[in-house]
Amino acid sequence: MSGLDRMFIRTPEQEARFSLIGELADSFAEGAHAADIDNGFAYAHIDALRKAGYHTYTVPAEWGGLDISLYEFVLLQERLAQGDASIALAMGWHLGVLFDLNEKRPWKQDVFADLCREVIKRGALVNRAATEAASGSPARGGKPRTTAERLPGGGYRLNGRKTFTTLSPVLDYFIVTAVLDNGEAEFLVPRETAGLSIDPTWQMVGMRGTASHDLVLDGAIVPQEALVYSAEKAYHQAPNPYLLHIPACYLGIALAARKEALKFARSYQPNSLPHPILYAPNVGQQLGQIDLELSAARHYLYAVAARWDELRGRPEAASLVSELAAVKVFAIRTALSVVDKAMRIVGAHSLALSNPLQRHYRDVRFGLHNPPMEDMVIAQLGKRAVQEAEQAD
Repeated sequence: MSGLDRMFIRTPEQEARFSLIGELADSFAEGAHAADIDNGFAYAHIDALRKAGYHTYTVPAEWGGLDISLYEFVLLQERLAQGDASIALAMGWHLGVLFDLNEKRPWKQDVFADLCREVIKRGALVNRAATEAASGSPARGGKPRTTAERLPGGGYRLNGRKTFTTLSPVLDYFIVTAVLDNGEAEFLVPRETAGLSIDPTWQMVGMRGTASHDLVLDGAIVPQEALVYSAEKAYHQAPNPYLLHIPACYLGIALAARKEALKFARSYQPNSLPHPILYAPNVGQQLGQIDLELSAARHYLYAVAARWDELRGRPEAASLVSELAAVKVFAIRTALSVVDKAMRIVGAHSLALSNPLQRHYRDVRFGLHNPPMEDMVIAQLGKRAVQEAEQAD
């Protein structure tokens, strides 16, 4: 465990889990590279995380999970991303959905309890299927085009196509948003449902190992109890603290890039120098800038997560909405900058397909397109500043 990580460990229990996930992350590096090259999916990494029980960490303690804090959630996600960012982002959605459902309890308790027991007993994985090509991001108010038709004998018929269905090869349940009676509804749909299929459409330059293929619902029939939520506005479109798993993932990529830069600088010695480039003044400047930027972003991330845990369940937690969003923007900007500086240290070698840095470069740019979006966050912060000025007057 590096000094950069140790400063954020708070308890012996956190340290034990951090070490476990860290060992797995380090063992995932080779598989992450292979999945990227083949545009495949690291099934073995999911199996290993299931065996370690990682998929249960955000399940409420009352149903057998660890119910870890937001702080520890982002701590572990950042560490996992240092080995396999695609799998970290994918598992972050599964763990985050459970965290969100636990936080808000929008479903009937017995329905959520049954899902949690499935996660504990048979390693079930779940993710939301909310985004569609025609509607755009739900974070920007996109409404689903997927439809739910009531059937005379009970139950519903679902028709539609969902994009960006991360973790699709191994999901056991899909939380599908659909239009029902002019409102928005949410259905918990098992993988084995007739009429449900995965269309392997994921052909991206980065985060290739997330296998975020399309979910196709072609007359999929689900029973009455599959309807788990129905309202005019979907609860999951509100600001969500669990989304901090996103900046944690991309800071993990930045930390991995830093590690590669140090490894190269320590070993590379051109014949024009009497020592490795690690000791060259310009390289030292770049490394100093990297550590300065990472330190600021990570302390911001963990401070906000810790503050949310402190205020969890209290009205004062609403005051953190802007900070939860701002952390993501600051972290992504930092991660982009750090990866760029790491590649400047390594030079043209970083562009070789065999070098992890070129994958980190492609993966880290996906952070720009994960919610919340930068322009919305900046506008929100600007609005907050204006309101402060108005109140002062």
